[in-house]
Amino acid sequence: MFEGFEGVRVETGEATINAVRGGEGPPVLLLHGYPQTLAMWHLVAPRLTEAFTVVAADLRGYGDSFKPEGGSDHSKYSKRAMAGDQVQLMRELGFDSFAVVGHDRGGRVAHRMALDYPERITKLAVLDIVPTRHVFATADRDLAMSYYHWFFLAQPYDLPERLIGADPDYYLSKKLGGWGSGVEAFAQEAYAEYQRCFRDPETIHASCEDYRAAATIDLVHDEADQHRKVECPLLALWGEKGVVERLYDVLEVWSGYASDVRGSPLPCGHFLAEERPGETAEELVSFLEA
Repeated sequence: MFEGFEGVRVETGEATINAVRGGEGPPVLLLHGYPQTLAMWHLVAPRLTEAFTVVAADLRGYGDSFKPEGGSDHSKYSKRAMAGDQVQLMRELGFDSFAVVGHDRGGRVAHRMALDYPERITKLAVLDIVPTRHVFATADRDLAMSYYHWFFLAQPYDLPERLIGADPDYYLSKKLGGWGSGVEAFAQEAYAEYQRCFRDPETIHASCEDYRAAATIDLVHDEADQHRKVECPLLALWGEKGVVERLYDVLEVWSGYASDVRGSPLPCGHFLAEERPGETAEELVSFLEA
Protein backbone atom coordinates (compact mmCIF):
# COMPACT_ATOMS: atom_id res chain seq x y z
CA MET A 1 0.00 0.00 0.00
CA PHE A 2 1.03 3.63 -0.63
CA GLU A 3 3.69 2.79 -3.18
CA GLY A 4 5.76 5.89 -3.85
CA PHE A 5 4.81 7.52 -0.56
CA GLU A 6 7.31 8.21 2.20
CA GLY A 7 6.62 7.45 5.84
CA VAL A 8 7.02 10.33 8.29
CA ARG A 9 6.83 10.67 12.07
CA VAL A 10 6.48 14.16 13.51
CA GLU A 11 6.79 15.36 17.11
CA THR A 12 4.10 17.97 17.62
CA GLY A 13 4.99 18.91 21.19
CA GLU A 14 2.11 16.93 22.68
CA ALA A 15 2.15 13.85 20.48
CA THR A 16 4.04 11.85 17.88
CA ILE A 17 1.98 11.58 14.72
CA ASN A 18 2.51 8.87 12.13
CA ALA A 19 1.81 9.71 8.49
CA VAL A 20 2.66 9.05 4.86
CA ARG A 21 3.33 11.69 2.22
CA GLY A 22 3.32 11.59 -1.57
CA GLY A 23 2.74 13.63 -4.70
CA GLU A 24 3.28 17.26 -5.62
CA GLY A 25 0.99 20.25 -5.72
CA PRO A 26 -1.36 21.97 -3.27
CA PRO A 27 -1.37 20.16 0.09
CA VAL A 28 -4.27 17.93 1.20
CA LEU A 29 -4.50 16.21 4.59
CA LEU A 30 -6.49 12.95 4.83
CA LEU A 31 -7.86 11.84 8.22
CA HIS A 32 -9.35 8.40 8.88
CA GLY A 33 -12.24 7.28 11.06
CA TYR A 34 -13.06 4.63 13.66
CA PRO A 35 -11.89 1.88 13.96
CA GLN A 36 -9.35 2.38 11.20
CA THR A 37 -5.97 3.93 10.42
CA LEU A 38 -4.49 5.95 7.59
CA ALA A 39 -4.58 2.69 5.59
CA MET A 40 -8.21 3.46 4.71
CA TRP A 41 -6.92 5.94 2.10
CA HIS A 42 -4.73 3.44 0.24
CA LEU A 43 -6.98 3.43 -2.85
CA VAL A 44 -7.85 7.15 -2.89
CA ALA A 45 -4.55 8.79 -1.90
CA PRO A 46 -2.57 7.62 -4.98
CA ARG A 47 -5.23 9.09 -7.27
CA LEU A 48 -5.02 12.44 -5.49
CA THR A 49 -1.23 12.60 -5.90
CA GLU A 50 -1.75 13.25 -9.61
CA ALA A 51 -2.64 16.83 -8.67
CA PHE A 52 -1.82 17.31 -4.98
CA THR A 53 0.70 16.76 -2.24
CA VAL A 54 -1.14 14.21 -0.10
CA VAL A 55 -0.55 13.58 3.59
CA ALA A 56 -2.50 10.75 5.22
CA ALA A 57 -2.10 10.63 9.00
CA ASP A 58 -3.02 8.44 11.95
CA LEU A 59 -5.06 10.38 14.48
CA ARG A 60 -3.83 10.61 18.03
CA GLY A 61 -4.71 7.30 19.69
CA TYR A 62 -4.95 5.35 16.45
CA GLY A 63 -2.61 3.44 14.17
CA ASP A 64 1.00 4.15 15.01
CA SER A 65 0.45 7.62 16.50
CA PHE A 66 0.86 8.55 20.18
CA LYS A 67 -1.69 7.07 22.58
CA PRO A 68 -1.87 8.98 25.88
CA GLU A 69 -4.01 8.04 28.84
CA GLY A 70 -7.36 9.75 28.62
CA GLY A 71 -7.46 11.61 31.91
CA SER A 72 -10.47 12.44 34.02
CA ASP A 73 -11.83 15.12 31.67
CA HIS A 74 -10.93 13.28 28.43
CA SER A 75 -9.31 16.47 27.14
CA LYS A 76 -6.34 14.61 25.66
CA TYR A 77 -8.78 13.16 23.15
CA SER A 78 -10.83 16.27 22.51
CA LYS A 79 -11.19 17.05 18.84
CA ARG A 80 -9.45 20.33 19.63
CA ALA A 81 -6.35 18.47 20.83
CA MET A 82 -6.48 16.05 17.92
CA ALA A 83 -6.90 18.90 15.44
CA GLY A 84 -3.92 20.68 16.96
CA ASP A 85 -1.78 17.61 16.35
CA GLN A 86 -2.61 17.59 12.68
CA VAL A 87 -2.09 21.32 12.17
CA GLN A 88 1.34 21.00 13.76
CA LEU A 89 2.09 17.96 11.58
CA MET A 90 1.35 19.97 8.45
CA ARG A 91 3.33 22.94 9.72
CA GLU A 92 6.35 20.72 10.35
CA LEU A 93 6.01 19.37 6.81
CA GLY A 94 6.11 22.93 5.50
CA PHE A 95 2.42 23.65 4.94
CA ASP A 96 0.94 26.68 6.69
CA SER A 97 -2.39 26.26 4.90
CA PHE A 98 -3.99 23.20 3.35
CA ALA A 99 -7.22 21.40 2.50
CA VAL A 100 -8.44 18.64 4.80
CA VAL A 101 -10.58 15.58 4.10
CA GLY A 102 -11.95 13.60 7.04
CA HIS A 103 -13.97 10.42 7.23
CA ASP A 104 -16.00 9.54 10.33
CA ARG A 105 -13.97 10.59 13.43
CA GLY A 106 -11.46 12.25 11.14
CA GLY A 107 -14.29 14.38 9.79
CA ARG A 108 -15.07 15.55 13.32
CA VAL A 109 -11.43 16.44 13.87
CA ALA A 110 -11.41 18.26 10.54
CA HIS A 111 -14.59 20.17 11.45
CA ARG A 112 -12.99 21.37 14.69
CA MET A 113 -9.80 22.23 12.79
CA ALA A 114 -11.72 24.47 10.40
CA LEU A 115 -13.25 26.33 13.36
CA ASP A 116 -10.05 26.66 15.40
CA TYR A 117 -7.69 27.39 12.50
CA PRO A 118 -9.76 29.16 9.82
CA GLU A 119 -6.68 30.91 8.46
CA ARG A 120 -5.03 27.56 7.73
CA ILE A 121 -7.84 25.46 6.26
CA THR A 122 -8.55 26.27 2.61
CA LYS A 123 -11.23 23.64 2.02
CA LEU A 124 -12.99 21.00 4.12
CA ALA A 125 -14.49 17.70 2.96
CA VAL A 126 -16.39 15.51 5.44
CA LEU A 127 -17.31 11.92 4.63
CA ASP A 128 -20.44 10.27 6.04
CA ILE A 129 -21.02 12.48 9.07
CA VAL A 130 -23.12 15.32 10.35
CA PRO A 131 -21.79 17.48 13.21
CA THR A 132 -21.39 15.88 16.63
CA ARG A 133 -23.51 18.53 18.32
CA HIS A 134 -26.39 17.84 15.93
CA VAL A 135 -26.17 14.09 16.48
CA PHE A 136 -26.50 14.38 20.24
CA ALA A 137 -29.14 17.11 20.07
CA THR A 138 -31.40 15.02 17.83
CA ALA A 139 -30.61 11.50 19.08
CA ASP A 140 -33.58 9.15 19.06
CA ARG A 141 -34.26 5.42 19.07
CA ASP A 142 -33.16 4.96 15.45
CA LEU A 143 -29.85 6.70 16.06
CA ALA A 144 -29.21 4.81 19.30
CA MET A 145 -29.89 1.44 17.69
CA SER A 146 -27.82 2.22 14.59
CA TYR A 147 -24.90 3.90 16.37
CA TYR A 148 -25.05 2.19 19.75
CA HIS A 149 -21.25 2.31 19.91
CA TRP A 150 -21.41 6.08 20.49
CA PHE A 151 -22.95 5.38 23.89
CA PHE A 152 -21.18 2.10 24.62
CA LEU A 153 -17.65 3.39 24.01
CA ALA A 154 -18.38 6.52 26.07
CA GLN A 155 -19.13 4.49 29.21
CA PRO A 156 -16.71 4.98 32.11
CA TYR A 157 -13.35 3.22 32.09
CA ASP A 158 -12.86 0.30 31.89
CA LEU A 159 -16.14 -1.33 30.92
CA PRO A 160 -15.89 -1.07 27.11
CA GLU A 161 -12.13 -1.68 27.19
CA ARG A 162 -12.59 -5.00 28.99
CA LEU A 163 -15.45 -6.18 26.83
CA ILE A 164 -13.80 -5.27 23.53
CA GLY A 165 -10.41 -6.52 24.73
CA ALA A 166 -11.82 -9.99 25.32
CA ASP A 167 -12.04 -10.50 21.54
CA PRO A 168 -10.86 -7.43 19.58
CA ASP A 169 -10.88 -9.22 16.22
CA TYR A 170 -14.56 -10.07 16.65
CA TYR A 171 -15.51 -6.53 17.64
CA LEU A 172 -13.50 -5.06 14.78
CA SER A 173 -15.20 -7.33 12.27
CA LYS A 174 -18.65 -6.38 13.57
CA LYS A 175 -17.86 -2.68 13.19
CA LEU A 176 -16.18 -2.87 9.79
CA GLY A 177 -18.71 -5.34 8.47
CA GLY A 178 -21.81 -3.65 9.80
CA TRP A 179 -21.93 -0.26 8.08
CA GLY A 180 -21.34 -1.04 4.44
CA SER A 181 -20.78 -3.93 2.09
CA GLY A 182 -19.33 -6.32 4.68
CA VAL A 183 -15.70 -7.06 5.45
CA GLU A 184 -15.17 -8.30 1.90
CA ALA A 185 -15.17 -4.63 0.84
CA PHE A 186 -11.75 -4.17 2.43
CA ALA A 187 -8.46 -5.12 0.81
CA GLN A 188 -6.71 -7.89 2.73
CA GLU A 189 -3.64 -5.79 3.44
CA ALA A 190 -5.73 -2.91 4.78
CA TYR A 191 -7.86 -5.19 6.95
CA ALA A 192 -4.71 -6.81 8.34
CA GLU A 193 -3.45 -3.36 9.29
CA TYR A 194 -6.69 -2.55 11.10
CA GLN A 195 -6.41 -5.83 13.01
CA ARG A 196 -2.79 -5.22 13.94
CA CYS A 197 -3.55 -1.84 15.43
CA PHE A 198 -6.88 -2.69 17.04
CA ARG A 199 -5.39 -5.65 18.91
CA ASP A 200 -3.33 -3.16 20.94
CA PRO A 201 -5.05 -2.46 24.30
CA GLU A 202 -3.78 1.12 24.10
CA THR A 203 -5.68 1.61 20.84
CA ILE A 204 -8.85 0.20 22.35
CA HIS A 205 -8.54 2.57 25.31
CA ALA A 206 -7.73 5.54 23.07
CA SER A 207 -10.71 4.92 20.83
CA CYS A 208 -13.00 4.76 23.87
CA GLU A 209 -11.52 8.04 25.07
CA ASP A 210 -12.24 9.54 21.65
CA TYR A 211 -15.94 8.78 22.16
CA ARG A 212 -15.91 9.84 25.82
CA ALA A 213 -14.53 13.18 24.72
CA ALA A 214 -17.25 13.46 22.06
CA ALA A 215 -19.94 13.09 24.72
CA THR A 216 -18.33 15.57 27.14
CA ILE A 217 -15.62 18.12 26.41
CA ASP A 218 -16.26 18.21 22.66
CA LEU A 219 -19.83 19.26 23.33
CA VAL A 220 -18.59 22.03 25.63
CA HIS A 221 -16.41 23.33 22.81
CA ASP A 222 -19.21 22.93 20.27
CA GLU A 223 -21.73 24.75 22.43
CA ALA A 224 -19.29 27.64 22.86
CA ASP A 225 -19.01 27.86 19.06
CA GLN A 226 -22.66 27.25 18.22
CA HIS A 227 -23.03 30.64 16.52
CA ARG A 228 -19.88 30.26 14.42
CA LYS A 229 -19.80 28.68 10.98
CA VAL A 230 -17.05 27.06 8.97
CA GLU A 231 -15.82 29.78 6.65
CA CYS A 232 -14.11 27.78 3.92
CA PRO A 233 -15.96 25.77 1.23
CA LEU A 234 -17.31 22.48 2.58
CA LEU A 235 -18.03 19.28 0.65
CA ALA A 236 -20.18 16.61 2.28
CA LEU A 237 -20.19 13.10 0.83
CA TRP A 238 -22.09 10.21 2.34
CA GLY A 239 -23.25 6.69 1.56
CA GLU A 240 -26.77 6.41 0.23
CA LYS A 241 -27.09 2.94 1.81
CA GLY A 242 -26.02 4.08 5.27
CA VAL A 243 -27.30 5.56 8.51
CA VAL A 244 -26.46 9.15 7.65
CA GLU A 245 -28.63 9.06 4.52
CA ARG A 246 -31.50 7.46 6.41
CA LEU A 247 -31.55 9.77 9.42
CA TYR A 248 -30.49 13.19 8.17
CA ASP A 249 -30.95 15.75 5.43
CA VAL A 250 -27.20 16.04 5.19
CA LEU A 251 -26.82 19.25 3.21
CA GLU A 252 -29.48 21.03 5.21
CA VAL A 253 -27.81 20.05 8.48
CA TRP A 254 -24.36 21.15 7.34
CA SER A 255 -25.78 24.43 6.05
CA GLY A 256 -26.43 25.32 9.67
CA TYR A 257 -22.75 24.83 10.46
CA ALA A 258 -20.98 26.14 7.35
CA SER A 259 -21.49 29.05 4.97
CA ASP A 260 -20.60 27.36 1.66
CA VAL A 261 -21.90 23.78 1.44
CA ARG A 262 -22.25 21.33 -1.40
CA GLY A 263 -22.23 17.56 -1.74
CA SER A 264 -24.08 14.37 -2.62
CA PRO A 265 -24.45 10.70 -1.68
CA LEU A 266 -22.45 7.89 -3.26
CA PRO A 267 -23.85 4.40 -3.96
CA CYS A 268 -22.31 2.67 -0.96
CA GLY A 269 -22.40 2.34 2.81
CA HIS A 270 -20.23 4.07 5.41
CA PHE A 271 -16.76 3.34 4.05
CA LEU A 272 -16.77 5.46 0.91
CA ALA A 273 -13.03 5.46 0.28
CA GLU A 274 -12.89 1.67 0.20
CA GLU A 275 -16.32 0.77 -1.12
CA ARG A 276 -16.29 3.37 -3.90
CA PRO A 277 -12.70 4.69 -4.19
CA GLY A 278 -13.02 5.85 -7.79
CA GLU A 279 -16.12 7.94 -7.22
CA THR A 280 -14.77 9.26 -3.92
CA ALA A 281 -11.52 10.37 -5.52
CA GLU A 282 -13.36 11.94 -8.46
CA GLU A 283 -15.60 13.97 -6.15
CA LEU A 284 -12.66 15.10 -4.05
CA VAL A 285 -10.53 16.13 -7.02
CA SER A 286 -13.41 18.12 -8.52
CA PHE A 287 -13.97 19.92 -5.22
CA LEU A 288 -10.31 20.53 -4.41
CA GLU A 289 -9.42 21.79 -7.89
CA ALA A 290 -12.36 24.20 -8.17
